[in-house]
Amino acid sequence: MFACLASATGCMAGTATLVLKTDSGDHRYTVEVASSDGDRRMGLMFRRSLPEKSGMLFLYDPPQPAAMWMRNTYLPLDMIFISADGLVHRIAANTEPFSIDLILSGGVVAGVLELNAGQAAKIGLRREDQVIFPGLGARAEP
Repeated sequence: MFACLASATGCMAGTATLVLKTDSGDHRYTVEVASSDGDRRMGLMFRRSLPEKSGMLFLYDPPQPAAMWMRNTYLPLDMIFISADGLVHRIAANTEPFSIDLILSGGVVAGVLELNAGQAAKIGLRREDQVIFPGLGARAEP
């Protein structure tokens, strides 16, 4: 299921498919999985591009409040905070590149999905839409 991705900073945990279920249908993304502290610290920093149907998923075990920032991040991003039951908890749209302002989850989350800015609006993603990914929520299979 996971394949190692080489990057300037080493090897991320791997890639997988994630599905966002919205009123406009199911939307599949290839995500890099950041499950270690080192992967989560690096995130998408220093990247100059991100394919449209790709992103990065930060996983937290156990679920916890999360705080993100855009330090050293060139790309504007949509940050989707995901509750342990696999639902969208909060969307921080079009985050500002290089900002050191904290972007807070607003509660306990099991994951944060980062996509190119505008993706959430493009697919009509809303709070409480379903996120399908192994280990999140009751329906974990994409």
